[in-house]
Amino acid sequence: MTAVYAGPVQRLIDELGRLPGVGPKSAQRIAFYILKLAPEDARRLAGSIVEVKEKISWCRRCFNIAEGELCQFCQDERRDRTVLCVVEEPRDIVAVERTQEFRGSYHVLQGTISPIEGIGPDQLRIKELLTRVRDDGVTEVILATNPNTDGEVTAMYLARALSESGTKVTRIASGLPVGGDLEYADEVTLGRAFEGRRTLDP
Repeated sequence: MTAVYAGPVQRLIDELGRLPGVGPKSAQRIAFYILKLAPEDARRLAGSIVEVKEKISWCRRCFNIAEGELCQFCQDERRDRTVLCVVEEPRDIVAVERTQEFRGSYHVLQGTISPIEGIGPDQLRIKELLTRVRDDGVTEVILATNPNTDGEVTAMYLARALSESGTKVTRIASGLPVGGDLEYADEVTLGRAFEGRRTLDP
């Protein structure tokens, strides 16, 4: 397809179009918004992107985002290391923390099992989870994957994988709507889901 706009503009549109959830029209709108920005604002935006790539990595313990080797939750000695909440993405930790119902530790899978998208267990942080449960004296694993098809498939896979560990495995209750995401849940609904979590049988 022949580029419609001048080279740098078209390249910006193409790069923006590669972002998740950004279609061609949205990419054009964002590109023209950036074009209208004052030069110092555009430099600040570009600088923040470079900075996050240079300074932020994955926590070596739980795979949350971290500035350094460990994230803020893994550094916090007040957190209960024997209770582990498993979430799909780092943004889900923010949603859980808003409830003020959970004082344990986290493990971020960095996705879900999704046969349609060709994502299997080996592409997630499942081996690392099993190692933590085995080595860290974990007594309960709370599966807080999203209540949609991929989230449920992932939760059931984890329940089976953990079945021989002797660790209690629970699933957050269905106070959350099926098909919804933790990120958009309000504090009360997500808090009740934590209170009503249940044991999963493999």
